[in-house]
Amino acid sequence: MGESCRKSTTTAALHHSGLYGRVARRKPFLSARHMEACMEFAKKHLKDSKMVRNKILWSDETKIELFGLNSKRYVWRKPGTAHHLSNTVPTVKHGDGSIMLWGCFSAAGTGRLVAIEGKMNAAKYRDILDKNLLQSAQDIMDKTMTLSTQLKLRRSGFTTTQ
Repeated sequence: MGESCRKSTTTAALHHSGLYGRVARRKPFLSARHMEACMEFAKKHLKDSKMVRNKILWSDETKIELFGLNSKRYVWRKPGTAHHLSNTVPTVKHGDGSIMLWGCFSAAGTGRLVAIEGKMNAAKYRDILDKNLLQSAQDIMDKTMTLSTQLKLRRSGFTTTQ
C-alpha cells in the first residue's frame, strides 16, 4: 500500500497545492431543470435596456436562523476556553430557532418585508403576493412594470390557478 507519513506532511502538501480545510458554504439546491430555466431567463433578457431592467420587481423568500447556523462553525481557541462565550454558538431546545420572510425589491428601492407563519404552500404564497406585491410596486415604482418572482412558481411547483 504506499509509504506512511505524518498528518502535517500531508497537510503541507495540500497547502502547497492551494487546498485548505474550510467549512462548506450553504446554497440553495438547483436541479438541472432549474439551472436551465434560469439560463433561459437570463438569455431572453440579456439585451434589455437599463430602462426595462429598472422596472423589474424581484421577490423571494428566505429562512433566517435566529440562533446560530444549521451547519458547523469552526473557531480558533486556546485550551480550556471551550465554554467561553466567544467560542460557543447559542442553541435552543425548541424548534423555533428560525423565521421565514418574504420581500421584494427593484432598482428603485425596497418593498414590503413579510413574516411567514408556518409552512409555505401555494395558497399562502398567493395570499402574500395578493396582499403585498402590488402595494410594494405602487410604493416604489411607476405604474408600468414587469414582474419577476425569480421563476419561483415554476421552480417550486406552485401554480397560481389553484
